[in-house]
Order: sequence, then C-alpha cells, then structure tokens
Amino acid sequence: MTPTSLTDIAHRATGRTGVLLMNLGSPDAPTGPAIRRYLAQFLGDPRVVELPRFLWLPILYLFIVPFRPKRLAHAYGSIWMDEGSPLIVHSKRQTAKLKAKLAAQYGREVPVELAMTYGNPSVESAVAALEQQGVRRIVVLPLYPQYSGSTTAACYDAVFAETQKRRWMPELRTFGCYHDHPSHIAALSNSVRRHWETQGRGEHLLMSFHGVPQHYVTAGDPYYCQCQKTGRLLAEALELPKDAYSISFQSRFGKAPWVQPYTDVTVRALATRGVKKLDVMCPGFAADCLETLEEISIGVGEDFIAHGGEAFRYIPALNDHDEHIEMIAGMLEDPLAGWLMPLPEAGDVDTRLARATTLEPAFRGKTPAP
Repeated sequence: MTPTSLTDIAHRATGRTGVLLMNLGSPDAPTGPAIRRYLAQFLGDPRVVELPRFLWLPILYLFIVPFRPKRLAHAYGSIWMDEGSPLIVHSKRQTAKLKAKLAAQYGREVPVELAMTYGNPSVESAVAALEQQGVRRIVVLPLYPQYSGSTTAACYDAVFAETQKRRWMPELRTFGCYHDHPSHIAALSNSVRRHWETQGRGEHLLMSFHGVPQHYVTAGDPYYCQCQKTGRLLAEALELPKDAYSISFQSRFGKAPWVQPYTDVTVRALATRGVKKLDVMCPGFAADCLETLEEISIGVGEDFIAHGGEAFRYIPALNDHDEHIEMIAGMLEDPLAGWLMPLPEAGDVDTRLARATTLEPAFRGKTPAP
C-alpha cells in the first residue's frame, strides 16, 4: 500500500454509518452459462448444503451444474423482467426508497448499499462502495424475516469474509431476524387485505415458506419455529379461524426429508377437499423471485387447477411497497442508535490531511525515530 493510500484511508474516512441490505441472489441472465455460475457459487456454500464436501462437490459439479441450468433457464425466462431478475429489480427499488426514507427521517444522507450473497451486486462491491463514501460503521440487514443458518448466517459469513481482508476493518452490527416484529406482521396483514379488497376473498389462505432439510432444524436451526410463529401471528391479525389457513413449505430438493407439510402436497389436498378459490402468499420472502413467481404463482397454481381448483391467486411479496420501506426504516432505528455521529465539515477533512502530511513521518515515506 502506498503512503498516499494510507493517508487517504486514515484521514479522509469520515466515520459515517451505512446500511448494507442483503438477499440471496440471482443469475445475471436467464441463460445456461449465467445460471451455471450462480449455482456453483450458491450450492457450493457449506451453509446451504451441509453434506461432507467430498460427497457433495462431485454431485454438484458432475450432475447439477452441467444439467440443471437448462431446465432453470426456461423457469427464469418465464418471470424475467425488462430490467432484469425480479429479485434484483425489487431489491434495487427497496434500496433506493430506503435511502430516501432514511435521509428524510434523519435529515441527512445515510449511505445504503445492496449486496447479494451469491451473484451480483456482490458483497465485495457493496462494501467497497460504502468504504468509498467514508463509512466506518455498517449495519448489516439480511432481508430474511426468519433466521436460518442457510440464509442469514450465510450473509454474515460473506460480509465477515470480505471485511476481514481489510487492515482497518469497519465496525459491524448485524440484524438477525424479524419474524414476529409487529410492523412486519402489520405490513403482511395489510397486503392480504389489499388483495382481498381488489380481488375478492378466497376460501382459504395458504402461507408457503421456503423449506429446509429436517436435519437443519434438528441440529438447532430456529427457522421452522419462526415460520410457524409468523403464520400464527398473521392469522391472528387477519382474524382467521384455524380451518381458514394453512402453513406449508416449498422448494424441497433431493431425497432427504425436509420440514413439512410440503406446499405441493398441501395444495393438492386442499383442491381435493373442495377448496375452489385459494389465496397463497410467501411470508418468508421480502421480494418476489423465482421461488414465488415461477414455482408458486405458475407451477403450484397450475397444480391446484389440475386437481380441481378453480381460482389460484398469488399475493405478491412486500417488495418496495411504502409500508415495507417504513417497516425496514423503523427496524433500523435501534441498530443505528448512537452510530449516526455528526459529520465533519469538508474543510476538517482537508485540515486533517494537511496536518498528517506535514507532521507524520510515516506518511512521508519515513520511519519514525525509535
């Protein structure tokens, strides 16, 4: 590192506080090569697949990465937006709105950057962007209402791995989960009510969460219990009797048992039982993505109709709805508390830099005398 860069880092840093929003990620394009790169990174993470590496990696690179992208390319293509991947598009909108909201809330700019654990925008680019804005304190907010080692902890791993590359590491605060946060339950219940007002009310409400292998929960992952609590609190907020809603788990992969009941099995059972109009939401997703738009809205919806249902209506994720942004800003109040220090005047930075260059031998390329 050159003396100039040492001076810049030490004396141009303003001590600002920033926010790092995180989500899972998406391929850069709905194409085979892009999906292969994404799957290799995603499924290669030991947090996501907890099998021994010597067993899993040959399966991943010999069978999944070469062949699965062809099928997934069609799935991604069916939901791709003009601006790109739905998850990335919605997440960027969330980031922009949150930045504006925090600026209005605190009367000053609060840097907000977006990172995906896998794919782009990368954690590396987001941390670098915060650093370039003089940020020395970062609040890391994974947009997963329910904590899981395979999602939330993977975000932490990625941020810690990136920040530890730096000699002068930023201070970090992490936000763990918000599955039972009152404002989150209110935002979810209001989204259901808005749907009912415009689309009419279905006979049954299905809350479908992303699944995890059963042994994750047995090993101590709180995810399953937190999903159940989210579902219960949401049903209470909507004043639903027990027979008017169900909680299920989607996206299982492989032969090992996952947490149950499974969404596809539940939907077929509801149709067979005589439910004709089904409302479905995914309260574990902060933004719509492949798992909500293609797997649920398209795939599971077609399955429901094929088994006797008549109307399947997907209730969108909170995405960048104003109430969702207000909820996120409110949750950030505690971790931001005490960290939003007064900013130095522009001249103060120049003064510090001039003083350091004049008085500190290390920055003139000399070693201080013992």
